[in-house]
Amino acid sequence: MIMAAPAVASETSSVENMPETANGPTENSAEAQKRPQFGTRFLTDPRQVFQHNAWDNVEWSAEQEEAAQKKVQENSQPLPAEKQEEFDCRANEYWNDFYTIHENRFFKDRHWLFTEFPELAPQQRVPQDTTAHLLNGEGSPSSPTDTTFPGASASYRILEVGCGVGNTVFPILKTNNDPGLFVYGCDFSSTAVDLVKSNPEYDSSRCHAFVHDMSDASAEYPMPDHSLDVIVLIFVLSALHPEKMQNSINRLARLLKPGGVLLLRDYGRYDMAQLRFKKGRCLSENFYVRGDGTRVYFFTQDELHDLFSSAGLEKVQNLVDRRLQVNRGKQLTMYRVWVQCKYRKVQAPP
Repeated sequence: MIMAAPAVASETSSVENMPETANGPTENSAEAQKRPQFGTRFLTDPRQVFQHNAWDNVEWSAEQEEAAQKKVQENSQPLPAEKQEEFDCRANEYWNDFYTIHENRFFKDRHWLFTEFPELAPQQRVPQDTTAHLLNGEGSPSSPTDTTFPGASASYRILEVGCGVGNTVFPILKTNNDPGLFVYGCDFSSTAVDLVKSNPEYDSSRCHAFVHDMSDASAEYPMPDHSLDVIVLIFVLSALHPEKMQNSINRLARLLKPGGVLLLRDYGRYDMAQLRFKKGRCLSENFYVRGDGTRVYFFTQDELHDLFSSAGLEKVQNLVDRRLQVNRGKQLTMYRVWVQCKYRKVQAPP
């Protein structure tokens, strides 16, 4: 069902139903746990729009698309170069302030991850061909670094980049009881990492949290190349300057084992959050700064495909999740646009 274009102004006051933060949109935890994989609840009768909290794969009308483009164009004048430089140089300060203010009270655990990304659940994972890896000289136990890095003895390793306060790391550890599992979490903010480590559920025998700037492609990770089975990027790549994205993805791709997967969910072009930005917040095309100083980019599928394929990864999934969320109490509608991707590192030839 094609929905008529909403009044953009009505969306600016709809934060109550889906709070928007620099760490991505948050969902009601009970609703998130119940929600089936997106794409299964369709709005066929517009009169029923307020019967549920969300509708999947809502097709936009040409009028709505045009209104969104116009709204973005109106607020596309970039800030002066010196202001942009300030936001870039003080990025660490802004993120630390963000987590100092919110700590872990505001965020909800991302239980929906196991529906959208079954690779994170123990019963779904496919063991890597360890013999093939060793024949290719990868993960060789003769390498001294392979016996010293955190999680060296694990058989399945997951890294979340931009782990925040652990809303992905801890649900994985709770849900996946595989004794061979080891989970890494890194964040640009030292405040966020401190919050993860201070969580009572943090267990250094099963996880390792560390401070890392993924935009610095020369910065070392604590694990060697070709050692990770899964890398998770949830509403984090969009926080980087667009010019730094490709090198960051290239570096992450080197960490994956052949056959390993990179999982991403992030903001899509013309998402409600983009349309809510006022004049004076644009840094460059589709790249903005929030009121708290953190930054966000809004992707197209093609842009993400180019980033991942240029890093030597092959597409498994690249979907746009166009969701209509409603606040039934206030009778408000909110149009969300997210992109969800899975890209796999090509297996080395025998």
